[in-house]
Amino acid sequence: MAKLTNAEIIEALKEKTLLELKELVDLMKEEFGVDPSAVAVAAPGAAAEDAEPTEVSVIITHPGQKKIGVIKIVRELTGLGLKEAKALVDSAPAAVKENIKPEEAEEIKNQLEEAGASIEVK
Repeated sequence: MAKLTNAEIIEALKEKTLLELKELVDLMKEEFGVDPSAVAVAAPGAAAEDAEPTEVSVIITHPGQKKIGVIKIVRELTGLGLKEAKALVDSAPAAVKENIKPEEAEEIKNQLEEAGASIEVK
């Protein structure tokens, strides 16, 4: 018997009715001892791990030469008082914002870098 390619198998499956496909799945369970529908469900989960993160943190690694400007931006972004914002900047590396969307993190990163700070997004 000639070995079928995956493309040929897919074409053959397209011609089957839903009832015939269910019977095929049942036969595969009996023959191989594996539920093919469980394997198909597991595959998308593996792909999700490779996707970009949905939440990131903005971390100030070094305030740079213009620390006062960086403190002002940190105050605007976080709502902290002057003393707390200064303490955050002085304690670098420290998280400015955590668990935010990557787009928002990129905007914050750009603002802080323009003020002279070194920023890392994780």
